[in-house]
Amino acid sequence: MSHNISCFRCGASLAAMSLPLSRQDECPECSVYLHVCRMCKNFDPTVPRQCLEDGAEDVTEKDRVNFCDWFSPDASAFDAVRKSQADSARQSLDALFDSGKGGEGSAASDTSSDSDDAEKLFQ
Repeated sequence: MSHNISCFRCGASLAAMSLPLSRQDECPECSVYLHVCRMCKNFDPTVPRQCLEDGAEDVTEKDRVNFCDWFSPDASAFDAVRKSQADSARQSLDALFDSGKGGEGSAASDTSSDSDDAEKLFQ
């Protein structure tokens, strides 16, 4: 039986995977576990506990693998806008922490400069 489900994190097609998804199934692209709240039809961030199923146990970490019996994969779990925002934030952090680094060749000089700056703090 064919389905049109994508990974909630990276958007990779999961059409080659058989349903129901097992607790240990991972995305073939990003290796994230798929039996998680964020991948479920009952997940709704706008309601208390973020779950539409009253009988489900409370799961604190919505992107961690769980044992929920109410789990049903949602074809619309992937949010391209959220991924774009996360990618942008990651690039900004990388740029912030990589700024001033001249690449691998200058690592030794950066280290000595950083050490000198640190020493000045304690003088």
